[in-house]
Amino acid sequence: MPKYLIYREIPEAANLTADDLQGISTRSREVLRGMGPDIQWIQSYVTGDGITCVYIAPNEEMIRTHASRGGFPATRVSEIRATIDPTSADTAPAVVKGIA
Repeated sequence: MPKYLIYREIPEAANLTADDLQGISTRSREVLRGMGPDIQWIQSYVTGDGITCVYIAPNEEMIRTHASRGGFPATRVSEIRATIDPTSADTAPAVVKGIA
């Protein structure tokens, strides 16, 4: 199943409180429960002006539906085509091209 990187532009995201982040997480999980097992939230990263999330879903439309139902921005949605890390330098090129 495809994996997606979602950038959510949220001004001053770095200043969100623990309670704010818990509320966002709770809302996301509620929406996910209603959408079924085809979409999964893996992890999110809070930066200065946004939140970047990693999701597994069958298509971009499902990612955008989740955002709409949750009231979250989905400023940019990109399918992850490959994964690399420091060990990729020692891996055969055919392996690096595919999602690890």
